[in-house]
Amino acid sequence: MKQKYKGIIYIVLAAFCFAMMSTFVRLSGDLPSIQKSFFRNLVALIFSASILMKNKIGFSHNKGNLFLLIVRSTCGTIGILCNFYAVDHLLLSDATMLNKMSPFFAIIFSYLFLREKVNLVQIFSLVGAFVGCLFIIKPSGNLDMVPALIGLLGGIGAGAAYTTVRRLGQRGEKGPFIVFFFSAFSCIVVLPFMIFDYVPMTTIQFIYLIMAGLAAAGGQFAITAAYCYAPAKEISVYDYSQVVFSAVIGFFLFGQIPDQYSVMGYVLICGMAVYMFLYNTGKIGKSKSVQN
Repeated sequence: MKQKYKGIIYIVLAAFCFAMMSTFVRLSGDLPSIQKSFFRNLVALIFSASILMKNKIGFSHNKGNLFLLIVRSTCGTIGILCNFYAVDHLLLSDATMLNKMSPFFAIIFSYLFLREKVNLVQIFSLVGAFVGCLFIIKPSGNLDMVPALIGLLGGIGAGAAYTTVRRLGQRGEKGPFIVFFFSAFSCIVVLPFMIFDYVPMTTIQFIYLIMAGLAAAGGQFAITAAYCYAPAKEISVYDYSQVVFSAVIGFFLFGQIPDQYSVMGYVLICGMAVYMFLYNTGKIGKSKSVQN
């Protein structure tokens, strides 16, 4: 039980770090999302490279994993770019909540590409979470909903990336190398676009972006530690505390107050996450699985 509590502490710490990452991204002002993504991933690249060298893991991937690494990195890059755009154009809590749809999309991708079983509880949770999304997106048919749709696309990209990471783990790829490859890939891909559309930064903007990268790295280390102490099914629901942190930070720093529809969306999505958590920990009855 003590190990589980350590896991909870670390995953809540990770949620706080990722909320701070979004805060620093927002504070860095009117810079292109690509430029923000580059500096965020540059810090992660340095950290992951340091871990690889310290642990003498090496900088080569396992045979046959290159394609999966590229897919993971492509999806992850899309996810970050969309998330950063959403952070700049939506309430901090709205952007965070849409990004937290990633576990639900991971279920879909795992079913489609990894042929993993899907049960009735997961299907019910997916439907409920998507209804919650509609409350946040507020479909209107005009351009006002575009940032929310981009934020949701970020959740889709993250979900696809997590699914690929799971497959890479099954194929024996080391976690630090996956992070290193993704960070290097993302920096290389966005670099030409950043150079073409580079916006000069003030000192404080540069500091904010470095802090965003440090917060993201802290979140990665904390979440890795969390899952070392306890299995995902026992602690993953606590990751949604990031929404609470983002809402509090958004209120005090940016004067943001979610409307009633967004709050209803938060309740629905978090409720579905809690429902799946209770199911995975055996606190509610199991349902029969549905396969391809």
